[in-house]
Amino acid sequence: MSRTAESFSKPKHNKIMNILAEATGGKSYKAHKYPIDYADRPSIDYGDSEIIWKRRAETTQHRTYINLLGLSKKLASRDDQILSYFLDGSRRVFKVDDIAYVQSGGRSIIYPVIAGQIGVGCCHRVNKKVVPVQLKREFVLSMPDVADADGKPGFWPATAKKLSECDELKRLGIEFAAILPYKTSKNDDKKFEDRATACVQDRMIESEKKLVADLVREGKLNQNNYLVKDGSLEYRPTKEDKADKRRYQTFKNNYNWVIGVSKNFNPEVCEDINGKPNPGFIADLPLYHRTPVVEYENPMLGDIKFAVWYIRLRDKEKTRTPFDGVLKVEKILVTEEETEVGIDSEQVDTLSAYLINERNPVCYGSDLRWANHIYPIYLTESFVKSRYLSAESFLHLF
Repeated sequence: MSRTAESFSKPKHNKIMNILAEATGGKSYKAHKYPIDYADRPSIDYGDSEIIWKRRAETTQHRTYINLLGLSKKLASRDDQILSYFLDGSRRVFKVDDIAYVQSGGRSIIYPVIAGQIGVGCCHRVNKKVVPVQLKREFVLSMPDVADADGKPGFWPATAKKLSECDELKRLGIEFAAILPYKTSKNDDKKFEDRATACVQDRMIESEKKLVADLVREGKLNQNNYLVKDGSLEYRPTKEDKADKRRYQTFKNNYNWVIGVSKNFNPEVCEDINGKPNPGFIADLPLYHRTPVVEYENPMLGDIKFAVWYIRLRDKEKTRTPFDGVLKVEKILVTEEETEVGIDSEQVDTLSAYLINERNPVCYGSDLRWANHIYPIYLTESFVKSRYLSAESFLHLF
């Protein structure tokens, strides 16, 4: 029998949703399956922010833009580089079914089932070439917490294992690493889909943190070998991290040689010295200049302090919005000196000039976010996404 004919002859109960419905006592509706967030488009987040801007966070108290054109040219003429490692984490999330569970009074409530592909990868620049060094790819599911009606310890890992042992997934060499229960309590305004997506996002962030910790443990990061992470560094420490002072400091120390660069950001949180929003200060940033460094805290992340500044990589006359071509850079303030007086301004200038020099060659035309890319991050992102199953193949599993 051919493989195709064999596939069509598989019994219906071998499908993932049938196994999940049987294991959790739910009713699968075989609902329409579709990607939730697939598009890679440039965007500006104008949403609310919990970020609180505080004082200047660098040793020189700049009050206006800093020109980095000369330093960029000087560094470009030298044969050295301190931006060595590049990290990108991403996830693709899909609504794969609706499933019903009976509640008190015989009522049946229907919840979405969300599946995700998570990819976290790291590339290393060696002899002017960017090569992949690590990749972690996971398949996960997110289901309502009421699916574990009895709250049995080990229920979710056991269900994920049972799922991965089904013939169809074994034949394809696919395993589901975890089933992530999302809360169904009514004291949360978020939609169930958003709660489930947040679970997948949190899992991806934990993978990123682990990869950074691995690089630090292996002694690969230092003042001559920075890690550039795609996106914000607003990692939430765990309860275990906060409970142990030494472990908490280790968590912070892991980011001593790490900077986060964001293509999308909320310009409304940029405030002037009087504490009033001033996004125009970023929009008018001249080409190859940076803003002063500002310290901010996010109450959701504990007492961790961040330094943030913006760099313009592209001439705004040649981009579509005032914020295309502007990169947001973050660094966690780790040492006591950094916490008290801020980051050394010369270090900020050097990191910024190196980032400006990473803008070429551009991935023009192949990505709508081209103006905000730095090329090694673009390569790392492409490497991670090249390991995803196609949306059609992934959805076919359900």
